[in-house]
Amino acid sequence: MRLGFFMMPVHPPVRSFTDTLAEDTEKSLLADRLGFEELWLGEHFSATSEPIPSPLMFMAGLLPRTKNLRFATGVINLPNHDPVIVAAEVAQFDHMSRGRFMLGVGPGGLLSDFELFRHTDVALRNRKVVESVRIMRQIWSQDPPYDIDGEFWKVRLKDNVVADLGIGYMPKPYQKGGPPVTLSLASPNSSSARTAAQQGWGIVSANIIPTYSVASHWSIYSKASAELGKRPSGENWRVSRNVMVAPTDAEAYDRTFGDKSSSRYFWTYIRAALGGVGLLSILKPRPEMPDEEATVDLIAEGCALYGSPKTMLDKLVAFRDEVGPFGTLLMTGLDWTGPNEAWERQAMALMAEEVMPKFRQHVLVQAAE
Repeated sequence: MRLGFFMMPVHPPVRSFTDTLAEDTEKSLLADRLGFEELWLGEHFSATSEPIPSPLMFMAGLLPRTKNLRFATGVINLPNHDPVIVAAEVAQFDHMSRGRFMLGVGPGGLLSDFELFRHTDVALRNRKVVESVRIMRQIWSQDPPYDIDGEFWKVRLKDNVVADLGIGYMPKPYQKGGPPVTLSLASPNSSSARTAAQQGWGIVSANIIPTYSVASHWSIYSKASAELGKRPSGENWRVSRNVMVAPTDAEAYDRTFGDKSSSRYFWTYIRAALGGVGLLSILKPRPEMPDEEATVDLIAEGCALYGSPKTMLDKLVAFRDEVGPFGTLLMTGLDWTGPNEAWERQAMALMAEEVMPKFRQHVLVQAAE
């Protein structure tokens, strides 16, 4: 059982880009000091509220300043990129990090990005993800000439290859065969879980979905793996959650639902963003409930975990028993406006130092039974 950190990130759109980049850097370094093992970072091009267009660039700045963290894109939205460019940049980062890298991929989740890149067709985006990874892996597996055909991209490099000078050769990653690939999942009963199993990828369940939806991901992924003759392993499954640990249950509740809470802002933002485009069902604890019943508080209650260290341990044990044997918990980073910096620093420390050691022990004992 590993502990990682996930930043979409979400900040109030009025905040300075300079300041939020500095803040996200500081909380990444804090995660490293506390012994978090992974850092996942989102990619968005057209939202000042979710403002990092290049997670690789951001993480490259952290490489010489961190010791414990493995880095992951959460995610690179592959339909928006030429796979040749992604293959080369990923290979470079993998060498810079000496293999401390995992390639998180997905079709995207921000409608303004879909419009910006003219990718509004869901089925087309999903096909592009699969093809893009196939092309990248083929590039990494061979020397030139490159002659790769796909539905969306064609890679040709045959006439201008000078072997003695290294000209015409695409870079290969530090990790043999390339970094492990993980696919993001956000919809209940997502067919992408089956795609991930078929492709031999890991999965990461989003932080903004209720418990039943998380459980559906493992059900589909494990069943598809078994059908292919593979033993499904929670080692390849990551679950992201908004987690608030405080000294007492009352303080944790207030830091999750109070008016000054970044957690409350987060859920208010997510509800408005998805509700405004007809996707509120993703957040609902019961998909059939009317929209007006799916309040911010109800959504947060269904998706977030909060409590004292003891309560958090009990909630994590119950949550994992209900959804399935995930191998990594990703704690979601929140905005540090007002008292939230002190609250999140304390929550991260309590999670790393008090909750996770006991949670790991529980998982080990359970696995041995």
